[in-house]
Amino acid sequence: MEREIIMSTAQIEKAFQAWPQVEPTLRVPHSEREYRQLVKLLDRLVDEVGEDENHPLASLMEVLGVLIAKYEDENVAELA
Repeated sequence: MEREIIMSTAQIEKAFQAWPQVEPTLRVPHSEREYRQLVKLLDRLVDEVGEDENHPLASLMEVLGVLIAKYEDENVAELA
């Protein structure tokens, strides 16, 4: 059964306060430089988290993977 996630006003306020520190790292890449930064961060997280799906940073790895894949799908030419 999928759990519905609803953020309380207090949780949203905490997110607003934390976002300026997080945003430079966790963003949709729009350039090769931003893409490389995300790949570098993901590599560091893989070294830290490994395959531990219960690690507190495992979901961040998943989010970064999605952002990287989206950039690659839109910007990296396929090898023929």
